[in-house]
Amino acid sequence: MSLALERGVIGERGSALTDTFALVGRQLTHLRRAPGKFIGIAMNPLVMMLVLGYLFKNFIVVPGSGDYQEYILAGCAAQVGLASIGPSAIGVASDLRTGLMDRLRSLPISRTSVLMGRTLSDLVLAAGTVVVVSVAGLLLGWRIHTGLWEALAGYGILLLFVYTMLWVGVLVGLVIRTLETIDAVGALVVVLFSFLSSAFLSTDGMPDWIRPIAAWNPVSAVVTACRDLWGNPSSPVRDGLPAQHPVIVALVSLAVMLAVVIPLAVRSFRTAAAR
Repeated sequence: MSLALERGVIGERGSALTDTFALVGRQLTHLRRAPGKFIGIAMNPLVMMLVLGYLFKNFIVVPGSGDYQEYILAGCAAQVGLASIGPSAIGVASDLRTGLMDRLRSLPISRTSVLMGRTLSDLVLAAGTVVVVSVAGLLLGWRIHTGLWEALAGYGILLLFVYTMLWVGVLVGLVIRTLETIDAVGALVVVLFSFLSSAFLSTDGMPDWIRPIAAWNPVSAVVTACRDLWGNPSSPVRDGLPAQHPVIVALVSLAVMLAVVIPLAVRSFRTAAAR
């Protein structure tokens, strides 16, 4: 018994980083054998880009001036994060159903590492999807008009948003567990948070009672920050803190979300694995 406990402590405290990277490698190997997850995440933003940015670009006017294709690229890229919630939640719920989580729990590894390994491997997948979306945008005429560091900063904020959404997905999967319900919730999140934001349309033309909700939606802060950092067109009306300081609002809101969601997910995982 004491040996088992000692091994558990070593797994929890001594090699958490090693455990995490080992699990990341395992997850990435599995993802290479099942490319459907990548396709599922990439389809939604790519379809939105093609439909809105190519077919309907002449019917939608960007406030102020600018190309609508350049306006929506940040929104399509942010949608990668929203579209990752459902697959992340389904993956966790499936692992609980099949008993994989119980097998991992029996090993002398950190329980936090199990969730970290999943979210980091999913982040690699999502980053690849962001690259695909960016290349598609380049083919349709999108360009970055700022320097290298501004461009990288925009992608950094975008990937931080994606990582936050992956943790939200983990929490959803641990709490709900029913695959059909998770699928419905994931689709609803993509629609609501995409269109109740400035991802595809300016909030200036929204009804008065919806405008504050859309303005404080973290998606709006993220896409506005990316547009500013990439030199892409954005709304000329900058009323309110989120519009005036989108980078700060995006970073603070995502940090707060991570500080809340990660402990809740770890606690839910320990409770779920003990059942």
